[in-house]
Amino acid sequence: MSRILPLLRGVYGIWLREILRATRDRGQMIGGVSRPLVWLLIMGVGLNPYFRGEVFGEVRYVVPYTYLQFLFPAVIVLNIMYTSIQFAVSVIWDREFGFLREVLVSPMPRPLILLGKVLGGSTAATLHGAIVLILARFADVTLTPDQVVMALGAMFALSFGLTCFGVLLASRIRSFEGFGVFSNTIILPLYFTSSSIFPLDPALSRTQMAATYPEWLVFMVQINPITYAVDLLRGILINFNQFPPAYGPAVIAAMAIGFFLLALVDFGRSK
Repeated sequence: MSRILPLLRGVYGIWLREILRATRDRGQMIGGVSRPLVWLLIMGVGLNPYFRGEVFGEVRYVVPYTYLQFLFPAVIVLNIMYTSIQFAVSVIWDREFGFLREVLVSPMPRPLILLGKVLGGSTAATLHGAIVLILARFADVTLTPDQVVMALGAMFALSFGLTCFGVLLASRIRSFEGFGVFSNTIILPLYFTSSSIFPLDPALSRTQMAATYPEWLVFMVQINPITYAVDLLRGILINFNQFPPAYGPAVIAAMAIGFFLLALVDFGRSK
């Protein structure tokens, strides 16, 4: 126990440093508030009247929800994606100014150093996701305390996996500019091909789906791990799933573990 406590204090110290840095970044906080407002106010309200599909001559609503309700969980994921991946800029910052080297030569094991940083980023990203929950009434989504707790758990798991992914990118990209450009080319394609802003109609058979949507688009949606994160939050918040409910937790858990291990390999080579 006497050896474990100092290690836990070290993890806590790194976590606290990342939290303080994130909360003091006004630009990041403003983005965390303005981003969901823009998406819900402009996208949600603007496209809500057109949220219907025409399938074999029959015009009907694709899913039994308004577009605001359908979009609401996806906006949470978008806020988490931006915060988690952009958080990894701190890794580049620490490497540039020598802080990372000082930490790496400390007695703390590198897995715990990485864990502290990732937990800090995950906590900040979860807080940004929780900001969107405040807009639930505006989106006409009614939440119970159980739904909020389950949503926060799913959001933290997703934040952990995406933060590890961001650290993995930052370990391989050496400049701030390069990371910014590269991360943006990843975030938006992942988000738009995750069935976040349009549904794959669950009432359609595979043959009908192939006739309704381009085959390449269906394939991109189905192999995108963010698809199952969005679907998991939709199941929790509005009780709607496009895929089997077990897929979401399984994919997020695999993503979190896999990216953490990959990030650890690259983080261990950091200098």
